[in-house]
Amino acid sequence: MNAELLWGLPVIGYLFLAGVGAGALTVSASVLLRGGGGGFAGQHYSIARYGAFAAPLPLMIGCGLLIFELGSFEAGNWFKWINLYKTINLSPMSIGTWLLTGFIGISLLYAYTFLPKSPGLGGNKDSLRRGLAWVSVPLGIATAVYTGVLLGAMPARPFWNSPILAMLFLVSSLSTGVAIILLLKAVFPGKAKDEARTPMVAEYFKQRDNSAYILTASDLMLIGFELLVIFLFIMYAHLTVGAVKESVSVIQFGGSLSVLFWFGVVVVGLLIPAVIELYYVIPKLLNHQPFSVPLGVEIIVPIAILIGGFLLRYVIVVAGQITGPIGL
Repeated sequence: MNAELLWGLPVIGYLFLAGVGAGALTVSASVLLRGGGGGFAGQHYSIARYGAFAAPLPLMIGCGLLIFELGSFEAGNWFKWINLYKTINLSPMSIGTWLLTGFIGISLLYAYTFLPKSPGLGGNKDSLRRGLAWVSVPLGIATAVYTGVLLGAMPARPFWNSPILAMLFLVSSLSTGVAIILLLKAVFPGKAKDEARTPMVAEYFKQRDNSAYILTASDLMLIGFELLVIFLFIMYAHLTVGAVKESVSVIQFGGSLSVLFWFGVVVVGLLIPAVIELYYVIPKLLNHQPFSVPLGVEIIVPIAILIGGFLLRYVIVVAGQITGPIGL
C-alpha cells in the first residue's frame, strides 16, 4: 500500500461540488421540461427554480478548489490555470476544462431567467429558459459523468479503472442534486407557506403542494439505483482478476476504508434516508394520504444524503491512491 496522497480535500471537494451542481441542473431542467414550463404557481416550475439557483455556485466553488490544487495561488503562479485553455485536444483535462466552462455559463444564464425581474431578456424569457433547459440536461449529465471519467482514465490506478465508476458518479450526482433542492425548499419554503397564516390555509397549501413528494419519491428511486450500482462496482472488481480485485479489499469488511464506506456512505448516506423517505412516501403512494413531513426531517434527510455523497468521493479518491499504481 502506498499511503502518500497526492490528491486531497480540494480535489475531493471539487468532485463532490461538481456532482451536486450537475445533479441540481439536470433535475431542474428535466422537471421544467416535464412540466411544460409552468408558471410561478406551478409545482414543476417551483422545483426547477430551486434547482436552477442551486446549480452554478457549487461548481464554481469546486472549480476554485481545483485551481487551488493546481498551485495557482502560489506566488508567481496565480494564472497557471489559464494553461488549461491553451492546450486543446481530446484529453480528459482539456475536454473537462471546456465542459465546466460551458456549464458555468449556461447554468448562470439559466438561473438568471428564473429571477422575478430579469431585465434585458424582453418577452422571450420563457422560451429562452426552455431552450436552456434542453441544453442543460445533456450538459448536466455530461458534467456528472465526467467526474467519474476523469478518475477512470487512469488505468494505472486499479481501484478507479472500472467502467461502472462513471455511472456511480452520475447516479450519486442526481441524488445529491435532488437533496440540495429538497434542502433549499425546506429552508426557503417560498411565498406559499408565508401566506398560510391560518391553520386552515396552511393545511390547504400542504395538501396542494406535492412538489416535496415528487422530489422525495424520485430521490428514493435514485438511492435504490445507487445501491445497485455500488453492488455492480464491487462485483465487477471481484470478477476481474489481478490488481483490480485486490484493490477493492480496502472497502471490504476489515479494510482500511471499510467503516467509512459501509457506515458513512451506505448506512448514513443511503439506507437511513431511504428508510425515512419510505416511511413518508408509502402512505401517499398506497393510500393517497396527504404527504406531510416534519421540517426537521426535511432538513436532516438531505443533509445525510449530501454527507454520503461527499464520503463516497472521499473513499474513492483515497482508495485509488492508497492501493498504489501498477504497471509503472
